[in-house]
Amino acid sequence: MTQDTVQSSEKTVARTLLLELRTDDNSPAPVYLVGNFNNWNPNDSRFMMNQIGSGIYTIGLPVSENMSEFIEYKYTRGGWQHVEVDRFGNAVGNRSAHVQQGKMSDWVPRWKKYGMAHNPKYLPVISVISEQFEVPQLIKTRRIAALLPHDYYQSERRYPVLYLQDGQNLYDDYAPFGNWAVDKKMAILAEQDMGDLIVVAIDHAEEQRIAEFTPSMKTKLGRGEGKKYARFLADTLKPYIDKHFRTLPEREHTGIGGSSMGGLITIYAGLMYPEVFSKLMVFSPSLWVSPNIHQQVMAADEPFPIKMYLYGGEAESKYMIPSLKGFMTTIQQEDAMTNIEFHLSVDPHGKHHEARWGEEFPKAVEWLFFNQTAQKTHTR
Repeated sequence: MTQDTVQSSEKTVARTLLLELRTDDNSPAPVYLVGNFNNWNPNDSRFMMNQIGSGIYTIGLPVSENMSEFIEYKYTRGGWQHVEVDRFGNAVGNRSAHVQQGKMSDWVPRWKKYGMAHNPKYLPVISVISEQFEVPQLIKTRRIAALLPHDYYQSERRYPVLYLQDGQNLYDDYAPFGNWAVDKKMAILAEQDMGDLIVVAIDHAEEQRIAEFTPSMKTKLGRGEGKKYARFLADTLKPYIDKHFRTLPEREHTGIGGSSMGGLITIYAGLMYPEVFSKLMVFSPSLWVSPNIHQQVMAADEPFPIKMYLYGGEAESKYMIPSLKGFMTTIQQEDAMTNIEFHLSVDPHGKHHEARWGEEFPKAVEWLFFNQTAQKTHTR
């Protein structure tokens, strides 16, 4: 195949699948089409696309009799270390097209560069506040770290704050169960003008993690220490962070988040202290532990408005999505709880692990802190 194929005449269009690509990245690097028709060679010169405008590329793929009815393909900039990703730097699946379709129009918002989806200059400044921060409510200590905007020390701005559970699994490349890559996702958000956020990473209590994250009420795991832990977040940690960093301390600018049992304690602490937390990032929560946890919100004297981002994967268990939907429905049926605005994100293939939660993290940050018009329900 030659470049002449791209500029095919009207007589050959019927036997050619024309692919048109638009990309937000206008760098001069060439773009290649790669797929099952060229053995997935990411820099095959026969399939280098023709640039016809700023960020616009085309190529004509001849349709032969021995081709499969559908093709699978992706776009690269000369190698798998420069492959297309979504706008938050997450890997994307193979594209597909019917060979008789005639024309396909695609969009690539972002590319990996030398294997990285983020620009290192936007990485947050990681400040370990203490390796043994005192938790007086539980008579314990733990590591607390703050991930500050990359230009925090070059500005005088104040920032909203997101308190995240399970700090060991948020940005440590050597975490035993993987990590969310929060630092890299924050860099990508910063490039998109959504970097004005402080993330406070709170390490879990190792073997006491389950007990701390279990609500102090009747649950499937007994009565936990969740109330004491929630008091620590609201009464001890937040005042400390507000005193030592340039924060926007009001509840409108304060969020809390976590996954699995960390998601459960996020719901519990958020509903217990609605005057402190207005934004809840809840990933794959262990609602089976306390199916009636929503009743905690009834204790609130004032119906503070709350935004709650719920995520779950259908590959986690057959109960995950039904429990999330049941949780939402129950709350929405309560007249006293109409102050809660939900966004439900469902991944049909999502599994229960840190890497998947990391993919969801920037989407949740955008909806909770930066997007006032996002859809309330989304299925990936």
